[in-house]
Amino acid sequence: MRTADPERWPDVAAVPRCSRPRAAAAQALVRRALARLPLRVRLGDGDTIGAGGPLMEIHDPDAFFRRVGTTGTIGFGESYMAGEWETDDLVGVLSAVAEHVATLIPEPLQRLRGLWARRRPAAQRNTVDGARGNIHRHYDLSNDLFALFLDPTMTYSSAVFRGFPAQQSLLPAAQHRKIDRLLDLARAGAGTRLLEIGTGWGELALRAAARGAEVVSVTLSAEQRDLAVRRIEQAGLADRVTVLLRDYREVEGEYDAVVSVEMIEAVGAEFWPVYFSALDRLLAPGGRAALQAITMPHDRMLATRTTFTWIGKYIFPGGQLPSTEAIEQATAGRTRLRVAASEAYGAHYAETLRLWRERFTERADEVGALGFDATFRRMWTFYLAYSEAGFRSRYLDVRQLLLTKEETAR
Repeated sequence: MRTADPERWPDVAAVPRCSRPRAAAAQALVRRALARLPLRVRLGDGDTIGAGGPLMEIHDPDAFFRRVGTTGTIGFGESYMAGEWETDDLVGVLSAVAEHVATLIPEPLQRLRGLWARRRPAAQRNTVDGARGNIHRHYDLSNDLFALFLDPTMTYSSAVFRGFPAQQSLLPAAQHRKIDRLLDLARAGAGTRLLEIGTGWGELALRAAARGAEVVSVTLSAEQRDLAVRRIEQAGLADRVTVLLRDYREVEGEYDAVVSVEMIEAVGAEFWPVYFSALDRLLAPGGRAALQAITMPHDRMLATRTTFTWIGKYIFPGGQLPSTEAIEQATAGRTRLRVAASEAYGAHYAETLRLWRERFTERADEVGALGFDATFRRMWTFYLAYSEAGFRSRYLDVRQLLLTKEETAR
């Protein structure tokens, strides 16, 4: 068992308290769910349950059942962070869970979800101030941390490969292929006034400027902006790219094209109409918006949209994945934007995440040297595997969408 710093990781260091009747009920419910999964679950006393598949070893069943019974998926992840369960195939275990997540909880309890599931904290609302805090918690961790597992383009979103299995050496070209497809969708070229919402570390802005576009890129991450500006200056493209530390709601001007890569996930469902209204306001008539978005099935989005999750607690505070239906509803209701094209390629994200996870694992000692402790490293490994499993199980998808703006108001 591992020891987590109680000040840094209070909910990992301490197993939640619950009454004996509740603990017994939670254990019965969780054991029933595990028994139906395509897993082999070996408990600390040697008892094995499950329908067969990857091996999951629960070293401390009492702590595991108490955590999962008290806080659901949050407890499941925290139990892994605490070292209470292990597996040699983390992606396989998490894929089995993701494939059956809609049926793990009995239907009567699902209908009562609002009574037992924790709700998203109000402090994580993506107001202008709240969004800055949420972005800071993830993207301002350390540029050096991200550089350890990303490829040299410093692109933190799904690549597009020519074939599988993907290879580390081909990741930069696959990231450029993804970026170029988006720029082609936006018809970005010489003289295009292009707005990028979500700078990342600047690679898309660099490639757009190399095409001759005049780029304004906005981000809420000070760390990302600093490195992006340096990279742009080193490339000799500072006269074509302006990077602003600014919320998308505060951007002014008119643009021929808007490109945004996996940024809508940080907007929050409450603000999706605001986000698309901003795109509508900023795009010139006839303009084009090219978006890359992680999506989930509409019914699961509706069922979980107010739920506080492990990802929301530890990785992406304030985050919410949309469905394609939600995007269409948010644009059709109050904007002149219409979805003109949509292409999904979730298998490419699974491979991208695998490459990131393998590199992160290989360089774990270097991550530790940056000051990130063992609990953080287990958390990050779980996050990368959790995300990869989501795409491998097809619970998640990623797609590039083209939104066009009608020439005249309706």
